[in-house]
Amino acid sequence: MKLDTLKHGYDLTSMPANPLSDYWNPDVTRDLEMRDWSLTDIRQRIDLAAWQTFLADLPRDPYVNRRWKRMSWLCLDDLGSVGVMGECPMAQGGAFNDAESMADRLRYYEPLTDAFLSRPDVRAFVRAWAHLWGIGPREPILMQITGVRGEGQVDPLQGQGIHADGCKALSILVMNRDNVTGAENHLYADKAGTRPLTDITLAPGDILHLRDDRLFHSVDGISQLDPSAPFERFIIIINSRFVDGFQNRILRRHFPDAVLNESR
Repeated sequence: MKLDTLKHGYDLTSMPANPLSDYWNPDVTRDLEMRDWSLTDIRQRIDLAAWQTFLADLPRDPYVNRRWKRMSWLCLDDLGSVGVMGECPMAQGGAFNDAESMADRLRYYEPLTDAFLSRPDVRAFVRAWAHLWGIGPREPILMQITGVRGEGQVDPLQGQGIHADGCKALSILVMNRDNVTGAENHLYADKAGTRPLTDITLAPGDILHLRDDRLFHSVDGISQLDPSAPFERFIIIINSRFVDGFQNRILRRHFPDAVLNESR
């Protein structure tokens, strides 16, 4: 069904009927309510090997050295089907992004491919993720495939350090982790990092859910486990309900009929 209120988009066929509430381990909702984060895996819900095939043609990130990336703005329609909203840049204000190459700038990326977004397990994942967070029709959902590959050492955050992404709902899914040492995720109750909460090394298929407006996070640098071979680590980041005023202003400009967190 066409999303008549959203411009410059196209439609994706809705997934087969499936109880969205059964998608996640029951502990996920409890953990989010009690401690604002949850770790689970979805290896039984997706064809991870098939998803990994979409890493081969990722474009280089034009703003960050040694990173590759695609991203798309998605939303649900009134019937719960997943649709692509159209082009809108990523925008993070300096309050949420300390990296000089990214803060307070509009960043444009190639979209996620039709072949990826049309997969039933991808659509099921987006719908179930929106259900988990209570995301309603016409609320923009940013979905990214991003990561690093190469030799030597690299900071996957490119100088952001301990930070928040400027939203209320955030999840990080690891797609692959090849010949990698490091990349341990850290959660904190404060930006200064004086109140650490947990340290987690995510394996492919693991997903970390965060109430990003209540917690801060970081990830360690990456290097080769075997120095004779290159490393590679790619993740999916999916988030919504932005508290970053800069991003909300850009979303309103591109999607005038979208439901934004600023109106709540």
